[in-house]
Amino acid sequence: MSFERPDRRSAKWRTYDADVLPLWIAEMDYPLAPCIAAALHDAVDRSDTGYRFAADLPQALSEFWARRIGWAPDPDRIMLIGDVLVGMAESLRRLSAGALVITPPAYPPFFHVAVDLVGRDLVEVPLIPGEGLDFDGLATAFARPEVTTFLLGNPHNPTGDIWSADDLRRIAELAREYDVLVISDEIWAPLTMPGKTMTPYLSLGEELTGPDVALVSASKAFNLAGLKAAQMIAGSDATMERIRAAIPLEISYSTGQFGVIASIAAFRDGDAWLDDTRAQIASNADLLAKLLAESLPQVHYTPPEATYLAWLDFRELGLGDDPAAVLLERGRVALSTGPAFGEQGKGWARLNLATTPEIISEAVTRMLAAMP
Repeated sequence: MSFERPDRRSAKWRTYDADVLPLWIAEMDYPLAPCIAAALHDAVDRSDTGYRFAADLPQALSEFWARRIGWAPDPDRIMLIGDVLVGMAESLRRLSAGALVITPPAYPPFFHVAVDLVGRDLVEVPLIPGEGLDFDGLATAFARPEVTTFLLGNPHNPTGDIWSADDLRRIAELAREYDVLVISDEIWAPLTMPGKTMTPYLSLGEELTGPDVALVSASKAFNLAGLKAAQMIAGSDATMERIRAAIPLEISYSTGQFGVIASIAAFRDGDAWLDDTRAQIASNADLLAKLLAESLPQVHYTPPEATYLAWLDFRELGLGDDPAAVLLERGRVALSTGPAFGEQGKGWARLNLATTPEIISEAVTRMLAAMP
């Protein structure tokens, strides 16, 4: 297949040569939601390109989460930030000290933000293959005197797992027992598969999660990463006061005005577009499972419960620690490299499902052609 390269200048489409099929970074291939495009065109027509103004964004976010996810965060407990990684770095830097717990395989910036940007030691508690969170391991890690913080992916990237309310309650109880701050990255929350639901960590109530924070954004669900608008939600009024005192206003002004405008449009008017997009992603996930079973049964894959990410196990094929490198060289298809997600990612690669069925089919064809 010869695919038509879209006229985009984003990282997904400009990082590799033109003959490479890019299915790596978390960008969608879909047209922008019409309500968002209209809001942005209107802003340009009005030359509305100044500093961001929060306007109705906290209220729009709260209403969207109530409608889509079943919990309404208090708008007065929401701070604007440039993106989730900014929120992650600043909450680590300003609200905690000491070592940080993560559960690999983990989103690569979890490592880089904690170690390289903030200068923290990491304590890894790997997921249990086929089971999920290792609660005995988390208890042992939280009990270590140097551990002060747990960075939670809810839903999890790259596996696409959704943690149950009971799972989250156990985390919160351990966090309170050992005085550990939980930072819950919930950027993928709106992208559960049809029929699946996720529990927001802070929805457990401030008696359990009051000291903690959640990081959210419209950027993954509506493909708005380049517009720079995310939100930090505090678990209690006291935590919100602490955030306002600790995090300078200038950090909040890293949020883009276009990001605010686009996010409000998404949260208020983007439901139908999001439903169609989730349905397409779910169909692509099933298609990938079918094609792999037919052509590459040695590649093990469980369709995700959330996200648009496929976490693929290539270890039976003997492609080494980094199968994505082999697939790029031999098949001209770019996946995210597994080892970047930690030791547990060796022999794995991550594929982006937010594309067309034709490109999913072409990706499998190219992977098959890359086999020894």
